[in-house]
Amino acid sequence: MNASLTAEIAASAARLVVEDGMEYGPAKRKAARALGRHSVRPAELPSNEAVEDEVRAYIELFCADTQPQELLALRQLALHWMERLAEFRPHLAGAVWRGTATRLSAVQLDLYCDDSKSAEIALINLGLDYDTASRSDGRGGEQSVLSLGVRCAPLNELVTVHLNILDHDDLRGALKGDAQGRSWRGDATALRRLVPLETSA
Repeated sequence: MNASLTAEIAASAARLVVEDGMEYGPAKRKAARALGRHSVRPAELPSNEAVEDEVRAYIELFCADTQPQELLALRQLALHWMERLAEFRPHLAGAVWRGTATRLSAVQLDLYCDDSKSAEIALINLGLDYDTASRSDGRGGEQSVLSLGVRCAPLNELVTVHLNILDHDDLRGALKGDAQGRSWRGDATALRRLVPLETSA
């Protein structure tokens, strides 16, 4: 695939991410199909970093007046849940951590558990309803995902919070950075540096 088509897919995927709240993987595949590429290998698609760069550009051009407030509200919501689930060493990942989230974005929390069922038991003890799913862990296995619908008052929206259940040992490699040295996730202490102290969760 030539570089110009890859760039076109990245730009089209970015629009789907911002306007429809899609995750990067599905957005890239849908963008490729829309551009007439119906059988594209993953290696031929633009990288997540390339899509993210396009997302940032799209937000700056079309959402600069609303996105900062929406991002702040989602970060406050994430911090609230990180504090509630502190025993599972939560780290915020995805668009809310990376600063590209809008009101359509889900909150992605990685939980590092000694026992994979312990987070689920905690949600039950809190009387919370949740859905369960699984997805590839990128190493040939699967990881559990617990999903909640949570009211975000500043946005007057129901926001999806995904709890990605990971093994405690995975925490050692969790803070590796991207090609530009930016971290892919951060803990509550790191997130508090991004949330103004005068605001509440």
